This record gives sequence, C-alpha cells and structure tokens, in this order.
Amino acid sequence: MVHSEDVSVRSTKRTHWVDITDEVARVVSVSGVKEGIVMVASLHTTAGITLNENADPDVERDVFWKLGQLIPQENAYHHVEGNSDSHLKASLVGLSAHVPVRGGKPVLGTWQSIYFCEFDGPRNRRVVVTVAGE
Repeated sequence: MVHSEDVSVRSTKRTHWVDITDEVARVVSVSGVKEGIVMVASLHTTAGITLNENADPDVERDVFWKLGQLIPQENAYHHVEGNSDSHLKASLVGLSAHVPVRGGKPVLGTWQSIYFCEFDGPRNRRVVVTVAGE
C-alpha cells in the first residue's frame, strides 16, 4: 500500500526550521500503513528536510550559524536571484528524509523531530509525504 499527500509549510524567516513531525505523523496515520517507511521530500531547491534534536533550540541556532559560516549569503555568486547560498545549503542538507514506520507511527528517537529547513524565506512551501508498507 502507498499513500502520498502534499503538506503546506509556511516559513516565517529567511532561515529557520519548521517542525513538521505532527503533520508527517498525521499522514502516516491516515495512510493505514502499520509497518513500512515514510519519505518526506521538499519540493523546493532552496529548502531541505532534516531530522534533528527537538529539545534544545540552541541546536537549530548552531546549525544555521555554522551553515552561514560555511556558505555565506553575500559572496561572488553568479546566480542573479541573490539566493545561491540557499541553493547550496539545501544541497548540503538534502531535500528528503526517510523514517521507518512501526505500529502506524513514524519511528523517531527520544529527542528527534522532522524539520523543514528554510533557507530562502519567508515563503509558502510544499512538502510531499509518501508512506509505503503494509
């Protein structure tokens, strides 16, 4: 069995995480899949998906601070839209994640959440959540 839904995400700043764990869990729940896998994919070239710690907001700050050091917004990029750093950060973080499904729920560690990573907001965004299994 396969079930797929688009999920809307609204980012509020140029760079930040949006916790989409509850939306992913909702899609898994309505899919009827009890054992399988869920794939979460950003439909944008300037945003990514990651699993990371949900207990300490300093983790988000540290990740975006280090990404900003590695890939600064202002540089000698050729892309005329002025968001080359966002494209590079999205490529580095990745546009999708896979999470096991067990008992009709995503299997996450104690401190893990699923995050939409905005690198060029604020914007209205879409994520595809696809659940496959039995």
